[in-house]
Amino acid sequence: MNSNVMPSIVQIEKENLKKLVEEVKETLATDIDTNTIVSKQKSFGLVDLWNRQRSMRTATFLRKY
Repeated sequence: MNSNVMPSIVQIEKENLKKLVEEVKETLATDIDTNTIVSKQKSFGLVDLWNRQRSMRTATFLRKY
């Protein structure tokens, strides 16, 4: 069994570390209407349920034979 153990402390160059911890100024998009996003989501309907049950019956039939 291979038991190579990696050191727990990651060594990184100062320049790369400075880039990683640099503060980034960001703004939030507050003018987006969340009601329009929620209304566009597809709901699970009767046809979807029928298709699921139909595919389960087919899978069960194929598994038996």
